[in-house]
Amino acid sequence: MSDFFKKSFLIAMPGLMDPNFSQTVTCICEHTSMGAFGLVINRTHSFISVKDLFTELKIEYQSGTGTSPVHIGGPVHTEEVFILHGPPLHWEGSILLSQTLAMSNTRDVLTAIAAGSGPASFLIALGCAGWGPGQLEAEIKSNVWLTGPLNEKIIFNTPVEFRWEESVKLIGIDPS
Repeated sequence: MSDFFKKSFLIAMPGLMDPNFSQTVTCICEHTSMGAFGLVINRTHSFISVKDLFTELKIEYQSGTGTSPVHIGGPVHTEEVFILHGPPLHWEGSILLSQTLAMSNTRDVLTAIAAGSGPASFLIALGCAGWGPGQLEAEIKSNVWLTGPLNEKIIFNTPVEFRWEESVKLIGIDPS
C-alpha cells in the first residue's frame, strides 16, 4: 500500500493522555515507509490570530482576512506555518490530498489569502505532527489511534470544539 494512511483522519482514542494529542483529530498529509506527517485540526491558539502571522511575516492584508484563528498543528516545527486549503490547489509546493484539498506551507498561498484572492476554505496552523518510520503503524496497532476518512466538512465547516466528536461519529462510533 503506497499511501498508507495518507488522506485519512487520525482520531485520538479517549484514553490517550499525551497533552499534545488528547482528543485530537489529525489530518494525515503524508505517510510513507519513511514516516508520517499531519496537522491537528481541532486545537487553536488562544492568543495568536492570522492577522498576527501576517504582521510578523510582513504580509499586507485586507481587513477581514486576518480574523481566522491559528491552529496548533502539532508539537513539531512549531514556528512553521502550514495551510490546509480548498481550491485553487496549484500553489508552490502543495501536497494534494484530494481533488479539492491540499496542504501547503509556502508564502505564495499565505499572501493570496491575505489579499483575499486565495482559497475560500483554509485552515492555518503553526506546527505539525510527525512520526518516524513504523511509529504510527505501531501506535495504531497499540490502540492509541482510530483512523477514519478525511472529511473536508469537518475541517472547514464544523466548529473546532466538535471536530473530535464528529470524526468519531463519521466512523460509526457513538462518542458518549
